[in-house]
Amino acid sequence: MGFFDNNVLLGSAAAKKIYGQIADLPIIDYHCHLDEKKIAENAEFSDIGELWLAGDHYKWRAMRMCGVEEYYVTGNASFHDKFVKYAEILPRLVGNPLYYWTHLELKQIFGIDEPLSAANAETVYTKANAVLRSTRVADLLRLYRVQYIATTDDPTSELAAHGTYGQTTVAPTFRPDKLYSLDDEAIRALGKSANVKIRSLDDFLLALSLRLDYFVSKGCRISDHGFERFPDCYADEKTAADIFKRRGKLTAAEKTAFFGFLLVWLSKEYHKRRMLMQIHFSVVRNNNAEMFAKCGVDAGFDLIARPQLVDDVIAFFNQTKEDERPETVLYTLNDSNLAALTAVTGAFRKVRMGAAWWFNDTVEGIRRNIRTIAEYAALGTHLGMLTDSRSFSSYARFDFFRRILADYLGDLVDKGEYDAAAAAQIAKDICYNNIKGALGL
Repeated sequence: MGFFDNNVLLGSAAAKKIYGQIADLPIIDYHCHLDEKKIAENAEFSDIGELWLAGDHYKWRAMRMCGVEEYYVTGNASFHDKFVKYAEILPRLVGNPLYYWTHLELKQIFGIDEPLSAANAETVYTKANAVLRSTRVADLLRLYRVQYIATTDDPTSELAAHGTYGQTTVAPTFRPDKLYSLDDEAIRALGKSANVKIRSLDDFLLALSLRLDYFVSKGCRISDHGFERFPDCYADEKTAADIFKRRGKLTAAEKTAFFGFLLVWLSKEYHKRRMLMQIHFSVVRNNNAEMFAKCGVDAGFDLIARPQLVDDVIAFFNQTKEDERPETVLYTLNDSNLAALTAVTGAFRKVRMGAAWWFNDTVEGIRRNIRTIAEYAALGTHLGMLTDSRSFSSYARFDFFRRILADYLGDLVDKGEYDAAAAAQIAKDICYNNIKGALGL
C-alpha cells in the first residue's frame, strides 16, 4: 500500500467495495462555522497558509503542543511562515486526525500525494499555491459536491448572505446560546433585531418567536445549542417570569432553572416549525485565562468537560411529550459514558445520537461512536458526518468518515455477520439519505 493511496483506512475488499458506492455522494454539512459571506462573494485565498491556518483552532492547538511560538499560530507572522511551521510539526502528529485530514486535502485539492514535512514544505507551498491561483470557494464546494451548508448564527444575525450559490444551498442555524445567562446586552440586541421592546418574559419570548420565524423564512431547518451540562431543574412559566424580572440579582439555582425553562420552550417552538434540534454538551470553554485575553474565543482553549449525568438528560426529555418534541440529535464531547447516553435514545422517540464530536473526531473516536450506536441503538438511523469547521478545505473530513464507516461495515461483511447488499444500502443512508430526509431536502 502506497502513502495515502485510494485504499487508506480500508482494510478489506468488502470495505473498498462499500466505500466505492458512497465516496462520491453529495455532502450535506448540517453543522459548520463557515462564513456565508465568503461563499456569497466567492472568495479567493492568498495562499495555502490562509486556507489552512487563518482560523483552524485544531491546527493552532497542535502547533502549540509541539512548541511553536504563538507568533506563528495566531500572531502576525506571514501565512507562508505559519504554513512552514505547521509542515515542520506535522510528522509528530502520527495518529492524530490532522495528519489524515491534511494529507487527504493535499491529495484531493492539490494533487499532492507525498507526506508533508519540513523537508518539502517550500515545494508543497509552491505547488499548492499554483492550484489556488485558479481556485475559489465555489470551486472547493463543487469539488466536494457540497449540496447543503448550515452555518451557525446568533438569533440577531441579519442572514443577508444566505441563499443558493451554484449547486449549494447555504442556510442558517438558530444558535441562542448567548441568551441562556439572561445577559442584558444580548437581550437588548434580541429586542432590537425583532423590533420588540423587551420588558417582560412575554416580550422576550415574542422576540425569540419572531426571530425564529425570520430564520425559517431564510431557509433555516436546524437549531443548535452548546453548553457544559443539561439543567438539573426547570422553572415553570410563572417562576420564569419572576426570574426574568429580577435577572440582575439571581442565584445560580435560579439561573439554571430559567435555562431549563428556556431550553424546553425553544424545543417546543422548534417542533412547531419542523426544525431539527442539535444539542452539544460536556464542553468547558476558554480555559486558559491568559490566552483567552490575548486570542479571544474559538482559539483552541476549549476542553472536554466532565461526563454528562444521564439522569439530567432523561429529565430534559421528560419535560416534553412526544407530540411536542422536535427531532433531536445529541453530541457529547466526553464520550466516556457514550453507551449510557446512546441508550437514552431508545427511551424517547425522535432522539438520536450524533456523530463523534470535536476531540472525538478521530479514527478510534469515530469507530467507537459507530460501534456504540450500532450496539446500543440503531446505526441505520445515524445522520452521518458534519464538519463543525471554519475551513473551506475541511470537506475531506467527510471522506475520512466514509472510509471509517465502510471499513467497519466491510469487516462485518467479511466475517459473514452482515449482508453485503445491506451494508451498501445502510452506508448510503448514513452518508446521505438519512440527513436529506430529516431536513426535508
